Amino acid sequence: MNQNETQWDRFLKIRTSGRDDSHADQYRYPYEPTAYVVLERLANSGLIRKNNTLLDYGTGKGRVCFYLSYQTRCKTIGIEYDERIYQGATENKETAVSGNRTSFILSSAENYELPPEVNRCYFFNPFSLEILHSVLARIYESYYENQREILLFFYYPSEEYISCLMTEEQLMFYDEIDTSDLFPGEDKRERIMIFEVIL
Repeated sequence: MNQNETQWDRFLKIRTSGRDDSHADQYRYPYEPTAYVVLERLANSGLIRKNNTLLDYGTGKGRVCFYLSYQTRCKTIGIEYDERIYQGATENKETAVSGNRTSFILSSAENYELPPEVNRCYFFNPFSLEILHSVLARIYESYYENQREILLFFYYPSEEYISCLMTEEQLMFYDEIDTSDLFPGEDKRERIMIFEVIL
């Protein structure tokens, strides 16, 4: 497992491993990269393609952006509020094999206005429900201004995230990607839940 992580980092010419909770608090959760095996399953789902632009909330050092833009040829934007971790993402961009399809923004997620080309969003528990509500409001705003198919991917969602998402009127459950077989144990959270923004 760890060997796979190192190999992909090396291949993509980036450094994204390790957890960082130096600036975590009750609203913003620690940086922890999504395992490459999970991203591989997402890339193979066919739901992210060359003509998509994916926004990664709480991008950290940019692993999701670099990997998915390499594997699917999509464009990616990573949002990160922690200046020090954001620095890591921009340094990675200089060496990354797919750096030209990736951009990073230093901003808090709730203040970031979605560009009209964004039609895929990825979340790996980056922040609290309060912030999630503000972020969803921004996504809906962008959708109303420029209607298009927008899919939201939630990896390893908490119970509170799920109950919030299931009660959002502008979201429809779209599909689920099971990732539980990739890790030992029976972890019910080990999945990617997908929602579509609707009118």
